[in-house]
Amino acid sequence: MWLFKWAAIPLLALGIIPEALAVNVCHDPTLDKNKGLWRNFTANIAKTWNASPDQDIYVPVITWHNRYFYDDEHIRRYNERPWGLGYGISRLDERDNWHALYAMAFKDSFNRWEPFAGYAWESQWRPLADNDFRLGAGFTLGVTARHNWRYYPIPALLPLASVSYHTITFQGTYIPGTRNNGNVVFAWLRWRF
Repeated sequence: MWLFKWAAIPLLALGIIPEALAVNVCHDPTLDKNKGLWRNFTANIAKTWNASPDQDIYVPVITWHNRYFYDDEHIRRYNERPWGLGYGISRLDERDNWHALYAMAFKDSFNRWEPFAGYAWESQWRPLADNDFRLGAGFTLGVTARHNWRYYPIPALLPLASVSYHTITFQGTYIPGTRNNGNVVFAWLRWRF
């Protein structure tokens, strides 16, 4: 079931699965069950904006280009140290799902500044007796801009995964792509305060 939840939003957005199968994905039980996925999604964004008790600092730590898809020349040229910083607000719903609105800027593969802002959702699990340890999987939906695309706004829907302990989270995404383009693991530390 958790794998379905993790994959449902991107598949729904691409039109691969119908809304009826994904109605409970990222659904906050306090919201109206008859609204449908889109209205629940926008209501979760509004609730996150208006009622988030937590603030988060984001510190990008790694950009790793998948060596299977890149030749050595590109690997030598590309930056894999994404210096930057971000800020966000977040909340946990009644199902212990994490919701956030955030923005960050970091050095991209060309060592140029890239902003990213969006909404993020993760389902969380507490597999150990220590409730401070959590695993998460979900998605982020946002917009970015890159110098090699003339800083035009580019929408992005990406998977998320995380490992958390208390107020520190290691979180990341995989950016799909083609040969010598995309296919990048981008990860950051998130500190909740």
